[in-house]
Amino acid sequence: MTNIPRMPPRAEQRPRIETFHGYEKRDDYHWLKADNWQEVMHDPSLLPQEIRDFLEGENAYHEAVMADTASLQEKLFAEMKGRMKEDDSSVPAPDGPFDYFTSFVKGGQHPRYLRKPRGAEGPEEVLLDGNELGKGRAYFRFGGIAMSPDHKLAAWSFDGNGSEFYELRVRDTASGADAADVLQNTAGGATWAADGKSYFYTHQDENHRPLKTFRHVLGTGQADDVLIYEEKDTGMFTGVGKTNSEKYILVDIHDHDTSEIWVIDAEAPAVAPKLVAQRVKGIEYDVEHWNDRFIIKTNINGAEDYKIVTCPVDRPSPDNWIDLVPHRPGIFLVGYFVLKNWLVRMERENALPRIIVRDMNSGEEHAIAFDEEAYSLGFGEMREYDTDILRFTYSSMTTPAQVFDYNMRDRTRVLRKMQEVPSGHDPKNYVTRRVLARAHDGEMIPVTLLYAASTPLDGSAPLWLYGYGSYGISIPAGFNTNILSLVDRGFIYAIAHIRGGQEKGRNWYKSGKLEHKTNTFQDFISCAEHLIAAGYARKGNIIAQGGSAGGMLMGAVANMAPDLFRGIVAEVPFVDVLSTMLDDTLPLTPPEWPEWGNPLADKKAYETIASYSPYDRVEAKAYPNILAVGGLTDPRVTYWEPAKWVARLRELKTDDNLLLLKTNMGAGHGGASGRFDRLKEVAFVYAFGMKVAGMA
Repeated sequence: MTNIPRMPPRAEQRPRIETFHGYEKRDDYHWLKADNWQEVMHDPSLLPQEIRDFLEGENAYHEAVMADTASLQEKLFAEMKGRMKEDDSSVPAPDGPFDYFTSFVKGGQHPRYLRKPRGAEGPEEVLLDGNELGKGRAYFRFGGIAMSPDHKLAAWSFDGNGSEFYELRVRDTASGADAADVLQNTAGGATWAADGKSYFYTHQDENHRPLKTFRHVLGTGQADDVLIYEEKDTGMFTGVGKTNSEKYILVDIHDHDTSEIWVIDAEAPAVAPKLVAQRVKGIEYDVEHWNDRFIIKTNINGAEDYKIVTCPVDRPSPDNWIDLVPHRPGIFLVGYFVLKNWLVRMERENALPRIIVRDMNSGEEHAIAFDEEAYSLGFGEMREYDTDILRFTYSSMTTPAQVFDYNMRDRTRVLRKMQEVPSGHDPKNYVTRRVLARAHDGEMIPVTLLYAASTPLDGSAPLWLYGYGSYGISIPAGFNTNILSLVDRGFIYAIAHIRGGQEKGRNWYKSGKLEHKTNTFQDFISCAEHLIAAGYARKGNIIAQGGSAGGMLMGAVANMAPDLFRGIVAEVPFVDVLSTMLDDTLPLTPPEWPEWGNPLADKKAYETIASYSPYDRVEAKAYPNILAVGGLTDPRVTYWEPAKWVARLRELKTDDNLLLLKTNMGAGHGGASGRFDRLKEVAFVYAFGMKVAGMA
């Protein structure tokens, strides 16, 4: 460790003082936010030099500090890569005359999109090769691919720098050439009209807001595109898609608790869209189509955990909504889709999912469920409307992912694929458990555990505790080969299913947002304390990890209970919550107000956010070892949030524990784009945790 710089970088303090609702807000490191941040999203070379110098200085420091783990990182990378089937491919999904699938080639960083004649073994046709398209680029990530109705054209998109501004193109499958139609600053997706000559897409403005939906006609320029819908409320997101029947184009407008949908007949793309139901604050709905009716998932009339209703296509207003699947409190309706003869929905009860199949003609229902203590279910890729075959995926913390085709008519299932672990995996060598931790207010919090069967449960093993707890996102108890590198070394790995997610229904989410947000942080602390009391861990021997809004969680618990944790890993952490929610020019600020509150307009919201915003709550005290990871072109959690947080921690913390900032200067929110490069980032994080746990 002789190459470690004597002192880490120190950011200059340049106080910026503002007043809100009578409160003075001082920010010494506001200058780390580039005035030209919108330009930097498109061209990272435009970052002001003094900011670049600080970020690169922090990068040099973390590289020097972590230099003694270089061989460990290489070993971890080799392990994780060894568990990956490099030439893997997906189960082909039938669609008309073709079977579509993705594959990787040995050594390739990016996926390929392919097809072959339906039901045949070959020949395979490569539609898009990510390795070729990404050649020579520091960053490349596919946005999406959509086939035209006649299967002759593929609309596809890519992100070239991590900023999530997607370039949208159209490829002729016969020639392999892209048309001259090149659309910039899109959200990545394309939805074809039935004529195969036009498609719909969402445009993102200079502040990265998807407020406009356009129709593009092949052979014309982007300037000629027809504006279909423009959202005037910058607090709403817009998007465009299609019903499974492919009969209707859907223009979807929503924030985190309100939605509105307009429909366009796919065979009449030039006709103006028609409103399904006018937006009402707090009312959400999704739309599918079956025969002459819309099938709608909604929370209207107090259906907190959602229900499914139906109405005539020509009379879609809520006055005509009739319950098809009534609301049942405590049984959360996760999602659904409609086929020609079937309604398939996924429910979750007590944090465990199940699939329910309904015959749309007879009304008869049956369930698909599993017996493990904790597991993950998902819908697989299905491209056709007229089918009796349901594709779904299953895994648990010990069971590799399985893909099943399930015949809904005769209720038989066929295993189409099981995830291969080339280096070997025996589920009997591991244990997965679901335990409940009591929260500060008596609520019971599910915690999923994974550990090697040989790991002692006497508190001597280090604990790796992961959490998220925002936006209603539920963390699945699914298989992850990377985690095996932790548990094989004696870690107990745990997922805290805290409030702010929807593991226990919609109220589980609502009681972890807005004025109830601190429940999320207290729940995570309660989970740690329960695992200590139950003998799974010892106080001060826990590595906590979270990313994005989970990174905010990391910042909050570091402030609230630093003595519980030996290390904190905060990836793209949303830690400067108050400043961000006060800045309505940032991409996600207005749409995020329903999640956190609007401190510009609401004094109480200001006070609530100020009470927990991790950056603002940093104090002169001892903190755990901390690793913060950011991305320069991240439009979701901007690079200056972790940078400012680390700068303030450096100024105030009283301990000698590690404090590292790693900024990916060529990527955004998702980190490195290539699958192997991403593994190297995981190896770095794991090496940090092992280093501070004394296991490096």
